[in-house]
Amino acid sequence: MESADLRGHRWAGIPLSASLLTVWSLAAAAQISRDAINQKPLAKPTISVSQGRVIEHRENVTFYCDTPDVNITIHWVSNHQPLPSHERIQLSTDGKTLTIFTVQRVDAGTYQCEAWGVLQVKSSDPTYLIVYYGPDPVTIKLEPGIPNGDTVEVMEGSNVTFLAETESCPQASYSWFFPNDSKPITSLFLNMSNVTIHAVSKEHEGTYKCLVSNTATQLSLLGALKVRVLERLTKPYIMLPNWTLVEDTSLVVLTCQTTHEGVGVQWFLGDQLLLPSEHLVPDNRTLVIHGLRRNDTGPYACEVWNWGSRARSEALKLNISYGPDRVYFTRGSETLADNTIRAELNSRMILQCWAESQPDAEFNWTYDNTSVCKGEQLVIEALTWKHQGNYSCTASNSVTLLTCSASVMVSITGHQSSLSVGAIAGITVGILAVIALAIGLGCFLHTGNAKGLSRRTTEDTVYENTTPTSEEGHPEEFGHSACESRTQRLLPNQPSHLMEAEILSPEILKKSCSIIYSMMFITYTLYSSHSLCKPCDILFRCLFQALDPISHQILSFGLMFL
Repeated sequence: MESADLRGHRWAGIPLSASLLTVWSLAAAAQISRDAINQKPLAKPTISVSQGRVIEHRENVTFYCDTPDVNITIHWVSNHQPLPSHERIQLSTDGKTLTIFTVQRVDAGTYQCEAWGVLQVKSSDPTYLIVYYGPDPVTIKLEPGIPNGDTVEVMEGSNVTFLAETESCPQASYSWFFPNDSKPITSLFLNMSNVTIHAVSKEHEGTYKCLVSNTATQLSLLGALKVRVLERLTKPYIMLPNWTLVEDTSLVVLTCQTTHEGVGVQWFLGDQLLLPSEHLVPDNRTLVIHGLRRNDTGPYACEVWNWGSRARSEALKLNISYGPDRVYFTRGSETLADNTIRAELNSRMILQCWAESQPDAEFNWTYDNTSVCKGEQLVIEALTWKHQGNYSCTASNSVTLLTCSASVMVSITGHQSSLSVGAIAGITVGILAVIALAIGLGCFLHTGNAKGLSRRTTEDTVYENTTPTSEEGHPEEFGHSACESRTQRLLPNQPSHLMEAEILSPEILKKSCSIIYSMMFITYTLYSSHSLCKPCDILFRCLFQALDPISHQILSFGLMFL
């Protein structure tokens, strides 16, 4: 730790140093004051220049500062700032001469020289240096316009203004040229850096030029701008391939057709911008679909655009043919879970088959490999045993040329006769044969009896001619009269042709009718017990109704002989 004695000695030395400095400063100031009092006022310097107007990069310029004073220092000022030193500036030994080599535009401005004496400064009046330069390279701008490479695009029908930009001293003159024309647009546009064209059209497309000239430097530069006029976009449309679109087609290309050139194209799926994927690949004016699927129907739209307008096509849905897929059976509103249907005998059955297909599938029903109907529905009004079996429905698509089929088993439930159809048919044939035999036998017996009756009638006639009448009172007259009376009683007032008709024996009639009725009744019973023979049941009922009055008439004729 520093001791108190050392600190005391250090602080004691500071006042001593300050005292010595004060004594020296006062002496120097007094000397300077005596020199200033003895010096006379400085004169105002003057400045001269070798040439006040020079051309950039072509000439040198020299400034000279003149003053009668001696023992002074010369300082140079440019644009109110101390002149910086660089390689193009050279000063004489006394500083009165300033030379600028290869003058540039940055050297232009005001120049002054200052004379510095003891406690005095005198400045000259400013002198001006004018540097001519330019024109620099010309840039033509177009408003409103959008640069696109070396071309500027403008919208058709808009008002556009061309503006030429350059650096030049003095002010440059401008001459504008139409596209593909070597003459200026009009004298009105001379010396104007901008030109306006109203309602541009496709005729205004081309390269516009502007010639910029400097009369002082005798230089001229030409600027150029290529202009493209964009048409108002019209609605494009999507062109499809010239073949039918079928599911699983390996490659399908949609094309966006437009009359405009140089426009951008983008694709939309619904209202969403379509981004590239492995399945859908939009490529400017085309959209490529790899491996067409049935749900690739869209809708699709393409949009053409430029920076000024855009137009979108009508939405397009693809008609993609597919199927038929698996065939389903429905009964009423219920889809069959299995392929077996149980139905009541004599009931009405409606079956329907369907399959997912585009366009709609065509259906064909077969029973035991035999076509029974076409269409979605199979209708059987009254089920019989012969309708039992396997039914197949085949769906076909005329576009995809694909088919698909399925089968359903129809099982009939209800009472079934113990006799087979073949047995009943045999019994029927046998009964009909017996009926025919009975009728034939009756006819044979009737023919024999008729012949016998005819002989007896002949004999009775002869006998009548030889036998005395009853009035003579012979005993034989009773028998003959009784026969004659009997005949007359049985057939009173009958015409002669009925008397000569063939009359059946009552016994034969009874037996024939009994046999026929018995056989028909047995046959009717057998058929009516078999549910497959409903038509036969109706037939026998009609036969009974038809034969019943005939049989009664025959019996009435037979009873007349009793």
